[in-house]
Parts: sequence; C-alpha cells; structure tokens
Amino acid sequence: MSYFPANQSAGQSGGDFSILVCGSISRHGIEKLKERAGVELAADLAPEELIERIAGYDALIVRGATMVTREVLAAGSRLKVIGRAGEGVGNIDVEAATERGIVVVNVPDGNIIARAEHTIAMLMSLARNIPSAHFSLKAGEWKRSRYMGTELYKKTLGLVGIGRTGSEVSKRAAALGMKIIVYDPYIPSQQAERLGVELVTLEELCARSDIISLHAPLTAGSYHIIGSRELALMKDGVRIINCASGGLIDEDSLYLALKSGKVAGAALDVFENEPDLDSPLLSLENVIATPHVADSTEEAQANVSLQVAEQVLHALYGEPVASAINLPAINPETFSALRPFLPLMRILGSFYTQVFSGQVREVELLYSGDIAAHPVNALTNSFLVGLLSFILHDSVNYVNAPLLAVQRGIRVREMTSSATEDFTSLITVNVKTDEGVNTIAGTLFNKAPRIVQIGRHRIEVSPSRYMIVTNHLDIPGVIGNVGTLLGKNKINIAGMQVGRESIGGEAVMVIQVDNPVPKEIIEEMKKLHPIAAVWFVQLY
Repeated sequence: MSYFPANQSAGQSGGDFSILVCGSISRHGIEKLKERAGVELAADLAPEELIERIAGYDALIVRGATMVTREVLAAGSRLKVIGRAGEGVGNIDVEAATERGIVVVNVPDGNIIARAEHTIAMLMSLARNIPSAHFSLKAGEWKRSRYMGTELYKKTLGLVGIGRTGSEVSKRAAALGMKIIVYDPYIPSQQAERLGVELVTLEELCARSDIISLHAPLTAGSYHIIGSRELALMKDGVRIINCASGGLIDEDSLYLALKSGKVAGAALDVFENEPDLDSPLLSLENVIATPHVADSTEEAQANVSLQVAEQVLHALYGEPVASAINLPAINPETFSALRPFLPLMRILGSFYTQVFSGQVREVELLYSGDIAAHPVNALTNSFLVGLLSFILHDSVNYVNAPLLAVQRGIRVREMTSSATEDFTSLITVNVKTDEGVNTIAGTLFNKAPRIVQIGRHRIEVSPSRYMIVTNHLDIPGVIGNVGTLLGKNKINIAGMQVGRESIGGEAVMVIQVDNPVPKEIIEEMKKLHPIAAVWFVQLY
C-alpha cells in the first residue's frame, strides 16, 4: 500500500528523489541511499538553516541534534518522509508532519545487541571489580586480596522489564548459568515461559536477586521505580545495573545504600540529569559509570544507518514501512474526517492501560454515529498504539501495532453502528482481560477529545497530560481531603470531574494537575478514607 495522499504519490525515478542527511551517520547507510536517490550531506543544522535548505528535498534524515520544527516542515514543500537515525523522535514535530502527510520513521532496534552486550560488560565488571583493579595496578599497586570478586554462576539476576533488550540480556545471562527472574507487569505468562524466565512481583525481585538490571522505559509509573523502599527490601550486598533510562533509580537513595554497604556496587550508563559530571555517585569507588555509551558500537551505528536508509527508501517508493511513527497518510478527504479522532483513540488506549489491570485478551471497538461511515482501521490502530506503548518496552507505531497485538494473543474486533443516543459520534471500547471486562468510551466536543465513560461510570473528562484517577465511595469529604493533600504538597489542580452510579455508591474521580505527582503522594492518597484505589496517568 502507499503511505502518501494522492497528490504525493511516490512514482518518481530514483534520480528525481533528493535526500538531505543532517549529522553523521555510518557510510553503510549513505551508500544504500545512493543506490536509489540523490544524497546531500550536511552537519547538524539549526532550524533557521534547515528552513533555508529544505525546500528542494523529498526526504530528510537526522540524528538527535537537528530540530525538525513545524516551521521547517512548512518550508519542506516536497518532503514525503523524515528518518530519525535512532529511536527517540523528540526532536521532530510528529504532529505537524502527520498533518502534512509526511511519514516519520525511526530505528527502534538497531542498537539492541549493543545495549545488551554493554549490560553484560557492566555485569562482569561489577562481579570482578575490574575497573578498580585496573586502576590500582596502573597506579603501581598489587593488591590481589582487595579485589576479591564473586562468580555469576548460579546467581539470581533480576530484570526489571524484559522487552527486546532485556530478552537479549536474559539469553546471555542464562548462558553464564544464572537464574533469571523478571518483574514486568505486562508480559504474558506464556511469553515468560518461552523465554525461560520466572515472573515475580517487584518486591519479590528485590528480595531474591543477587544482581538487578533495569530495562524499562522511563514513564510516570517507572520514575524512581527503585527507591528507598525497594533498596531496603534487597539483599545485603546486592549489585545494581542501569543501562536503560536515567530516572529509573532514585540516585540519592542509591548513594546512601552504596555508602552503607547495603548495595555492594552499581554500574550506571545513564543518569537522571545528563551530562551529570557532579553526581555524588561518581565519587564512590564501588560505582562503575560510563557516559551513556551503551549504544555506541560500530556495528550498532552501521545497523542504525542501514535501517533508516531502507525505511526512508521504502517510504519514498510507496513500499511497506516497518517502523513508521505516525499514521501512514491516506486520501485527504478521509484523513480530514478521521484526523481529530486519532489523538482521542490513542488517549483512550493509554488511559485504559494505566488505570485497568489484567492481561488483555480481547479488544472490542464499537464505532457509533457519524464516524461509522468512515474506514475505522486507522482509528483502531491508534487505540492499539496507545494501549501497547505503555505495556511494551519497545517502540509501537501504527504499522506494527496490529502485529504486536496478534503476537500477544490479543483479538481485535471492530463493529459499527449508525445510531447513537447522546453523541454525534461515539467510540466505546470493551477490553476483556483475565480479570474481567472493562469499558472506556470517548467522543469529540468541538473536535477536542473527551472521555465519557470509565468502567461503569459515565463522566465527562477533558484529558490533560497529567491526571489522578481515584475509585472511591461517594460520601462527603473525599474531594476536600484529596484537594487538601495536593495543596499541602504544592500540586496545582487544573480541573476535576466525578462520575457516580448513585448517591453514596461507588464513584470515579479524575483530577487534572499541572505537574507529575510523586508516587509517595499517590501512596498517601490511597490511605485516605474511603478511597479504594488511586492511579497517576501521564499521556504522551
């Protein structure tokens, strides 16, 4: 299928396509591009410089330093595809690109092996005190007894997250004779069995592991997932590795645990604030640190450059694109009708995953009213992107979301109905899990997303980036107590909605706040009577 609107078909010959590459990528990718298109190389460009040059190009490839703003995209009248030579696309205005029918592709897995091998290198270095012994010998010392190590054979390795990188680490650790336990609330038990790992709770992982390695993305839920409470649960002499994301570990608490000897050693490739040359952790002899180089191998860079080149060429020639970040463009009229619903569907998927628990088995989407007259597959994919992005620790996009759902054994059903009672268009999603069925529904008010049902409760929520959701009994004082707690902690409330079945019965409350809410405050809120459950939701 073609991923371009009718007025942007990719029927040109290779000589007619022109690609601008900003920043340094491996020659392997450049050679691949030159096989089918004209290529011009440039250094990382500031937006104003890019605006002056972009008009004549069909494709743009960038690394992380080149900012592709809305203004840049407006100047790129011929642009059909933007390739990010790496995983993150924070330097690209994806929304503006989608509005213009420009496909954005990235390379989510070109550096997985590099990351996994760096983790194993850190694992070995920690176990055998290699960096300290090296520098001691270089300094003219011969202190064999000082650097007594520990064998990895038969030790328990706890992995926090087992996405693609975590899976590769697991294979290599198993080959060393280690026992692998995993905390990952979103992985099915069948997949864990196939990987040969044991699924456990985070508390059990902390208590049983000799070494803990983190492989989770940084989200509102995973921020400081290893803090003082988790460190206290660990064995004395545990070792900790983080080559995944800065912010997963509370670095102040880790510092104290390292100083006290509770944690025997830590190996860190990432930090919460980078570059962080003043981190107290760097002063400790039992800390091994590298400057965010887990991805930095010749092979990884070659893989990244080749993969981004292939994806860009596929997009230019209307061939299937495996790693598109945004919705493949469709004909302008249909896209115009569907476009306001796309963010709504992604919000519904992400909101659902962060509030409701259980392993998803079936997703049933009912499109009612005017929206039912249009092809809804793109909307379904948008919901799956929101649902799976939070569950999986890998990149999820509109192209691979249906395949990922199939791989996880999730059945997806679409139904349409021309009739609705209260709305011009309404999308109702019933999600069946191993714990039961839950519902979330949404619509548009003046083209703005609204959540109108959460579970059994009718409600009207204007989604914001940060939200607190509570399940409680509808009795006097609940809202006031929550507001007092947030106020005491200087968390500003932007809005609040409550849905209930009956006076004094079960109710749901959604509070929009201006900033992320620390998990300590969420835990404190859970103790307020008569609140049964609290969730912090962050939309991206």
